[in-house]
Amino acid sequence: MAKDWSHLVENMSNRLAPSMAKDHPNLPVVKEEGCYYYGVDGKKYLDFTSGIATTNVGHRHPKVVQAIKDGADQLGHGPSGVIIYESILTLADRLAAILPGNLDCFFFANSGTEAIEGAIKLAKHVTERPYVVSFTGCFHGRSMGALSVTTSKSKYRKFLQPSGSYQVPYASTDECPEGLDPETYVVEQLEKDFKRLFNHQVTPEEVAAVIVEPVLGEGGYIIPPKSWLKKVREICDQHNILLIFDEVQTGFGRTGEWFAAQTFDVTPDIMAIAKGIANGLPLSATVASNELMKKWPLGSHGTTFGGNPIACSAALAVLDVFEEENLLENTKEVGTYAVGKLQQLKERHDVIGNIRAVGLMIGIEIINPKTNEPDGDALFKILDLALENGVLFYFCGNQSEVIRMIPPLNVTKEQIDEGLSMLEKALTTYEEELVVSI
Repeated sequence: MAKDWSHLVENMSNRLAPSMAKDHPNLPVVKEEGCYYYGVDGKKYLDFTSGIATTNVGHRHPKVVQAIKDGADQLGHGPSGVIIYESILTLADRLAAILPGNLDCFFFANSGTEAIEGAIKLAKHVTERPYVVSFTGCFHGRSMGALSVTTSKSKYRKFLQPSGSYQVPYASTDECPEGLDPETYVVEQLEKDFKRLFNHQVTPEEVAAVIVEPVLGEGGYIIPPKSWLKKVREICDQHNILLIFDEVQTGFGRTGEWFAAQTFDVTPDIMAIAKGIANGLPLSATVASNELMKKWPLGSHGTTFGGNPIACSAALAVLDVFEEENLLENTKEVGTYAVGKLQQLKERHDVIGNIRAVGLMIGIEIINPKTNEPDGDALFKILDLALENGVLFYFCGNQSEVIRMIPPLNVTKEQIDEGLSMLEKALTTYEEELVVSI
């Protein structure tokens, strides 16, 4: 590839659909390595996005790269079922050993959305019930089935409005009235919300599944109390409703355990996993018990590319890296360190609101200091300034008001210091420019 491809970038909007080409910041890069991107401009950028929580063991980890090369020497394509191969079977065995409870049977696909589609189809098929309940603010994907339970932003559903689902509010301790215990409040509200739903909109006997992100991702990195998720489990059990965890973003060490289900000590009936599973290669899975999966017969679901042998080889290498480099412990230790540094930053910069974190899944809310309201416009200015300084972040939240800080799980404390110093410089510049404009 030619080194100077600026003309391709300039013509990008004519060749790529706006829904693909208009994301932020469209940084032209020529290489990735570890915790860094290398730009076409010759600059080195610290990456605190991990490809949106995907390259959890860092970009182009040598062990993963070697597994991809070795895998390509053997097989390039499945299709699983027509042929069968070692990497997919070994991966299933090893995943079963780290997943919670009896989640030990897999339908492999390519993306998080596909894993969600599989989870919804499985739940509806085995229960013979038509509806799914999701939570306001959750993001589960943009294909029509996944979109029916996605409510993080209304624009994702504009002109589409899929049917077959009902929503109840996600846990929000911030809404707790003064004088009440926030954890008790959100659990009691959850019970009231489900009672209202079942009394007025849909009977529990019609509900196949409740689907939830154990930590709200694209919706703003909201972390519920353990007791709230336990109550969701209890409500499902009470009405013989299947519980689906969307662990597309929280899985593979992001919360400090293999999966958020283990962090919160709640085991679902079905789980959707993707992103960090193969460190950037297209791979995902719908996971359930063998008993449940046996009720989902041949022909009720299928895939051509799911469980690609090279992607499965990469996923096996990812599991090796986690164990060899103690990444779960590093996630907890460095995550705690990062939050401490961010709290210090918050004390010095009024534009920072709440800091929400579990493991290395960290959300930094940006607010208008005068109103304390979320400020998405300020966020993008700060992200642009941070990128100029050499660190890449991403965003989330209903109003794009939360900075996502999701570095690779082998990030060091020194790299945390490096990235947050660049962020502080950006915050200082933004606040100085704000004073001048006033």
